[in-house]
Amino acid sequence: MGKIRVLLVDDHAILREGIRYLLSASGEVDVVGEAQDGIEALEMVESLMPDAVLMDIAMPRMNGIEATSELKKRHPELPVLILSMYDSEEYVVPILKAGASGYVLKRSAAQELVSALKAVVAGQVILHPDVARTVMDSIQGGGTASGHAAPAGFRSEGGSHAQLEQLTDREREVLTLIAKGLTNQQIGEKLFISIKTVQAHRANLMEKLDLHDAVELTKFAIKTGLLSLDDM
Repeated sequence: MGKIRVLLVDDHAILREGIRYLLSASGEVDVVGEAQDGIEALEMVESLMPDAVLMDIAMPRMNGIEATSELKKRHPELPVLILSMYDSEEYVVPILKAGASGYVLKRSAAQELVSALKAVVAGQVILHPDVARTVMDSIQGGGTASGHAAPAGFRSEGGSHAQLEQLTDREREVLTLIAKGLTNQQIGEKLFISIKTVQAHRANLMEKLDLHDAVELTKFAIKTGLLSLDDM
């Protein structure tokens, strides 16, 4: 695999310069473009077609939540990795609902960021431990502190466990591995089944649980106890 082609989106020029330097120094990432807000990001994705978008949340004109939502409508397979200084529920839950594939914090080390980009490009879901705890708190609380309904993909306790009972043992195994961030190929190798069989199990899981992507499956696995934060 060649270098990961990344579009960097952040409204702070100095910070963009620093991130570009760190990513380029890794030898594994090529920053092919920089945007200072969501509107520019949408335009640049169309012309550059990057492998991934590294997105801040708080930006003028169009913030990261709005931009991620629109990007996922236009390019559902394009992974968006959030890089933010915030780990509070008011930021984390909406951006995951918008379709982000991962969320890392700006205090993370450079190699963590590179590893996170590689993971989301491979189809995995990556959450910084502090962000994962925020997701867990939101699930256990049934929604946000301000009283908003729980995000899409969250279910009531009884409903979630009733859905879990519908799954076969193999589907539970596949769900757990998806939630741990393994790719279809890695799951197939671990369970000694073909990639097509893994894809079939994934499709069955999404249909049975009425969930639509790996992020929602991960939330479900955490809520029902199939996966703990220590496993992530």
